[in-house]
Amino acid sequence: MTKAWIGWRRIALSLLVFVVCPAVYGQTQPTGELIFQPGSVSFASSHASTIVELKNGDLLAAWFGGTAEGKPDVAIWSSRHAGDAWSAPVELAREDGVPCWNPVLFHSTDGRLWFYYKFGPSPQQWAAGRRSSDDEGRTWSAAEHLPAGLLGPIRAKPLVMPDGTIVAGSSIEAYHAWAAWIERSADNGKTWSKIGPLVPPRPADADPDANHGIIQPSVVQLGDKHLRFYARSTPTVGRVVVSDSYDNGVTWTQPHPLGVPNPNSGIDAVVLRDGRIVLVYNNTATGRTPLNLAVSTDGDYFRMFYTLEDQPGEYSYPAIIQTRSGDLEITYTWQRKAIRHVHVPLAAVPK
Repeated sequence: MTKAWIGWRRIALSLLVFVVCPAVYGQTQPTGELIFQPGSVSFASSHASTIVELKNGDLLAAWFGGTAEGKPDVAIWSSRHAGDAWSAPVELAREDGVPCWNPVLFHSTDGRLWFYYKFGPSPQQWAAGRRSSDDEGRTWSAAEHLPAGLLGPIRAKPLVMPDGTIVAGSSIEAYHAWAAWIERSADNGKTWSKIGPLVPPRPADADPDANHGIIQPSVVQLGDKHLRFYARSTPTVGRVVVSDSYDNGVTWTQPHPLGVPNPNSGIDAVVLRDGRIVLVYNNTATGRTPLNLAVSTDGDYFRMFYTLEDQPGEYSYPAIIQTRSGDLEITYTWQRKAIRHVHVPLAAVPK
């Protein structure tokens, strides 16, 4: 065997290692773990997570957990990711005799960390509460119950604009009539205006008695004053639904469906700093598996590029953010038994 042949063989082997193991050279592969192991905590059921990056780069997640969704013992729990591990869950909110639901964590532009949540026997009877923290979640204010009719961000994180305006996607689940709303605050949540209801047209061939509408909008900014929300829809629509605002969220177009399937399950979206939009959703017409990532350059046409989960069961209610590093952090419900966290390097998102 000649020295030249040995040299070429070494080059070929090194290229093979690079192709087969891209995570070793560039860390381009998503990685994930459960925030806690089923059976290791005091609650059997977990759902509806939220995630935020803290000022020091740590992550904070929250979700609701208890005997089962809607049971009176359901409270809001949280965990912090510092270094290489998630902390043991701690309780953030509990209401007397009624379940808690759908926490949302975010920062306002004054640096305050906010935690909004819902409580009540069912979504049709929700009220809203909130707490705030000035030390990145180490300590929290007392729970404040919001006035009747004000719910805050219903599940997905709100859009916080550079001027401090908070544009929160909200919704109402009335009997046979779901509707999205926008709750907008220009003073860091002291006062709010409500825009809505926002509902797509009922298809002509839909059962007139079937539940129809959209809920849980995820609001993003696509241009200077151009905002858009992506919403979950009922089976009468069966697709992700969008609505646009061209005046920073003051007025909105009538919602209309995209070509992205939605099996009546929560979604979330984020606009990357280069303008691409990443959507996390269940790429199916029924059920809550698989759970997928898709990317778009125009906000209308999405290309699925990664499958987070594809086994039988439920993988749902995702939350997604882009951190200061540029990478993506995602949490979602794992089999209703735990919350899973996935780190997605920016390099894993195709152009």
